[in-house]
Amino acid sequence: MDIARWLHILSTTVWVGGMFFAYVALRPVAASVLQPPLRLQLWHGTLARFFQWVWLAIGLLLATGLHMTMKLGGLAAPLHVRVMLILGVIMMLVFAHVFFAPFARLGRAVASESWPDGGVALGQIRRLVGINLVLGLVTITIATVGRLALR
Repeated sequence: MDIARWLHILSTTVWVGGMFFAYVALRPVAASVLQPPLRLQLWHGTLARFFQWVWLAIGLLLATGLHMTMKLGGLAAPLHVRVMLILGVIMMLVFAHVFFAPFARLGRAVASESWPDGGVALGQIRRLVGINLVLGLVTITIATVGRLALR
């Protein structure tokens, strides 16, 4: 279970850490120094690369999370483990929506140089990534203190 736990933590770090960096560091600077065409191109390119890693992270999180949950009793696993699983699945669904809806619209807008449409799509991505970032931080908190607080 140690390798599974390590892969799980590594995948969580990539995904949640990437969202934190994008939301807290890159977004404010890009918004303040780049005009919409460059800003939207930057975001589309950055997200395209990051989302490849998120898909890999999601695959690893599902595989390792389910493996560890089964080792802990499946549906009889401790409450904090089941809560982490539920929050993780919600995060994955939010990400899938981001990828297949607003991110796809952002790509079309950048390709056609429709900057207002790209701005709308990027705003939707920003809001959903903010939600997922909060969910991710809550999940990490539950992972670290959950077995003590959720009995």
